[in-house]
Amino acid sequence: MLFVYIFIALIVTLLLVSALMPKIYNVEKTVIIKKAVAQVMRRVSNLNDYALWNPWQQSEPASSRTISGSAGVPGHQYAWRGKKIGTGSLTLKNIDDKHIHFELELLKPWKSKAKDNWLFEPWADGETKVTWQNSGNLPWPIARLMSPLITKNLNYQFETGLNNLKKLCEGG
Repeated sequence: MLFVYIFIALIVTLLLVSALMPKIYNVEKTVIIKKAVAQVMRRVSNLNDYALWNPWQQSEPASSRTISGSAGVPGHQYAWRGKKIGTGSLTLKNIDDKHIHFELELLKPWKSKAKDNWLFEPWADGETKVTWQNSGNLPWPIARLMSPLITKNLNYQFETGLNNLKKLCEGG
């Protein structure tokens, strides 16, 4: 019987800890790319190029992918389904001369929506400073308990993705 009480106390403690954990996450990374703003923005806003630089898609090349809509136009969408990367979609919501805004919707392993925002700033000698920012809710309780691991993984994936994008844009 003591085991049952200890087990219940452990579950209650985990639920309380998860209630105190952050409800949202925010990840932001930056890279300088030796290409003009318009050239870099074309690569990011064209979801036909997404799998060429995105580390999640590269981690499961055999996943199924569907691309719809016109590149660089709101409504352009990239959807995926895989055993490792789960199921979700990325939809272009808004674009102007220095921003691209996407909506990221994850269906598996858990349902979640996030904002995927990009800022492109002219830098020295025709270069572009690219900032990739992603924020979203962390569902209670599991995702909140995993928030330190999720944030660490996202930071690594963003660094990898931006370096891949840099290589793709710079042709190396």
